[in-house]
Amino acid sequence: MLSLSSLGGLLYKERWCLGCLIMDMEEEDEAIREKAQSLIETVIRGVKEQLEALQKKEREADYVIGNIQWIACKDFTVERGRQQIEEYISQTWEFHESWLHWSDFLKEEQLKYSQRYHYRVRWSIPTCRKPIPQATACIYFIVEISNIKPPNLPIEVFFILESNRLIHRPGRCRFREKWLKDIIESKMILMESITF
Repeated sequence: MLSLSSLGGLLYKERWCLGCLIMDMEEEDEAIREKAQSLIETVIRGVKEQLEALQKKEREADYVIGNIQWIACKDFTVERGRQQIEEYISQTWEFHESWLHWSDFLKEEQLKYSQRYHYRVRWSIPTCRKPIPQATACIYFIVEISNIKPPNLPIEVFFILESNRLIHRPGRCRFREKWLKDIIESKMILMESITF
């Protein structure tokens, strides 16, 4: 038969073991909560990234590639061609206001069935510390006037980025400011690697 004092000691041990068991369960619960929280945060981060990617894709899908009304072949002059290129850039290209550009006529090229007029548009980002840029990026425009097509048709225009062979046509491709940054960055890397 158990005495009252031994029964009290047994209950104390049981309560102590039960307390340890509860503390162990609480620690396990805390560990599970931390893992669950980490998992939830990872899933939410992944969903946000996918949502942002989808939104970006949707914005690009909704984007309408801009163009201007190009002049007829019969109305073309060298200066009017330069003005049209400036108009096309200012109305359809998206770039930060810190970019400055200027355009100039380079040469005229006579082909068998057309005449080509070559223009260059130089881009740079002058700053207060460096008003004369260390590097510029050029985009070369070519205006083609057909000798065999009717003179009331619009001029053909295409452009090529410096150090690139891909031909871009207005109204068919979206200008990316990153193109200019990449050209300037590659020039800066090249200049740093050359020692005089």
